[in-house]
Amino acid sequence: MKAHNGMRPHDVVVLLKIISIGDKWFNKDLSESLYISSSEISESLNRSMIARLISPDKKKVFKSALIRFIENGLAFVFPVEPGAIERGIPTAHSAPILKEHFLSEENYVWPSPNGKVRGQSIVPLYPNQIRAVLNDEKLYNMLALVDSVRVGKVRECEKALELLRQIFGLEYA
Repeated sequence: MKAHNGMRPHDVVVLLKIISIGDKWFNKDLSESLYISSSEISESLNRSMIARLISPDKKKVFKSALIRFIENGLAFVFPVEPGAIERGIPTAHSAPILKEHFLSEENYVWPSPNGKVRGQSIVPLYPNQIRAVLNDEKLYNMLALVDSVRVGKVRECEKALELLRQIFGLEYA
C-alpha cells in the first residue's frame, strides 16, 4: 500500500457516492458512475481508510467522521474562490436542495455548457463531477451541500451540515 500523502478532492466524492449507492457496490461501480479509473478508486479508498473515514474492509463509510471532516477541514484543505459569471449547474445555496432556505440574488454554478443558470463559477471537486451528478440526484444534493460548506456564510454552512446529517441518517448534534 502506498503512503498516505493527504486526501484528494475526489476522495470526498467517492465517499459520498458510496453513501448514495448504499451497501452493495464494487470498485467497478464507483469507477463507471464517477468516471474515475479503477486504480484511482482503489487508491482513494486506501487514503480514506488511512484517514479513518472508511472501514478497513473499505465497505462502510464512517459518516460521523466524514461530517466532522466536511465541517472542520474541507474549506481549509479544498478551498474555493467563486470565479467569473458563467452558465452552469447550480451548486451551494443556488442548488434546489438549499434554494428554498435562502434568498439570494447571486448564484453559484459548476460551469457547464448544458447548464441553464448563470452565476459565479465554482470549480467542482474533480473534473467529471458534473457528468457523475447528472445520473445521481442524491450525489448532486450532497455535493451541492458540500460546496455550501466550502463557500457559504455561517447560516448556509449550518443548514448544509444539518441537511447532510439528515441524508447520512445521523442525529443533528
